[in-house]
Amino acid sequence: MTAIPRYRQSAAPAVLSAGFRPFFLLAGIFGAGLLLWWTALLAGWVEAPATSWPLPLWHAHEMIYGYGMAALAGFLLTAVPNWTGQMPLQGLPLLGLALLLLAGRVALLAEMRLGPSLTALLDLAFPLTFAAVIGREIVTGRNWRNLPVLGALGVFTLGDALIHAARLRALLDPALGARLGIATLVMLITLIGGRIIPSFTRNWLVRLRPDLAPPRLEPWRERLTFGLSALALLVFVFAPEGGRLVLAPLAFGAALAHAARLSLWRGLATWPEKLLFGLHVGYAWVAVGFAFLGLAALAPQAVPLTTALHALTIGAIGSMTLAVMTRAALGHTGRDLHATPSIALMYAAISLAALLRLAPLLWPAAGAALVTASGLVWTAGFASFLAHFAPILATPRRRS
Repeated sequence: MTAIPRYRQSAAPAVLSAGFRPFFLLAGIFGAGLLLWWTALLAGWVEAPATSWPLPLWHAHEMIYGYGMAALAGFLLTAVPNWTGQMPLQGLPLLGLALLLLAGRVALLAEMRLGPSLTALLDLAFPLTFAAVIGREIVTGRNWRNLPVLGALGVFTLGDALIHAARLRALLDPALGARLGIATLVMLITLIGGRIIPSFTRNWLVRLRPDLAPPRLEPWRERLTFGLSALALLVFVFAPEGGRLVLAPLAFGAALAHAARLSLWRGLATWPEKLLFGLHVGYAWVAVGFAFLGLAALAPQAVPLTTALHALTIGAIGSMTLAVMTRAALGHTGRDLHATPSIALMYAAISLAALLRLAPLLWPAAGAALVTASGLVWTAGFASFLAHFAPILATPRRRS
């Protein structure tokens, strides 16, 4: 991936001049605000809102299809024009997309007044429109190599729709849609992370450590990693309880495959540049998450499934999305690709939040306090992201 070579001249505000700007800003707001509210609710600091949604389901939905969707949209609206050679979306169409995503968040909060049908319509308006926008870009640019990204976006939208279908009294488990969303994001990290992390690392090593061999991509290992990951996640999505005997070996195999894949990418050599090292750490959480998924299948009394889910969501999805957003925001606004101490602390905060969320396995008596601490540390990390990057995202690109 290289920087997008050109933008249309636009009279729109800078925040609407490129897709990553409004959506990374929304991701930061959702990441900090939604998690702070959820943490305060669990700790008993605020009263629960009037909603017919089970609150854990609301939390899962908003972090996956609110925060996760915003981060994914910002990345794809920047990357897909780069892949296809099409001009990026800007101005009023971009504003319209951002408002659709916001409308979905408001609709879920007002669900008691709107009713489940209108709530579903308003929430699904964004992913359906966004999938059409990305599909048009890929087809118009004849960029068939990235059709799997479009397919993944379709599956992600289906997961959101399944949750609403369950809320409309269909014979479905709403958790199915949440698990499908998590699985889709993990597979996208596997796909896109496998492209950008070795590429960025190779470029950095050529400039600063030419004495080291470049990252390696072995086709058979790539196929094995994708295959084991997809199979493990399929069982996790559709049979997390009944398929434990199948899920355990597949998840452990996927964990080993991801760890072996990552070991070929020269991650330790990138320690001096935290902007790059953060991507390697984020991908390492994918391997950790699969390992915990295997443990949850093998010993569910000792390792709850929710623990494995938080290793994947806080650790893998949280770390990778934050690392990608910070790097893309710096690079596409004409700034140096270098992590300041505050950016390094953001990365550390998300990994620490994941570790704190896993810690009740060792200290169950302090479980509530550790969960609260995890939420507050995550919130601090994303509040720092907003403080650092909101001015960057809202001001014009620096001229070289």
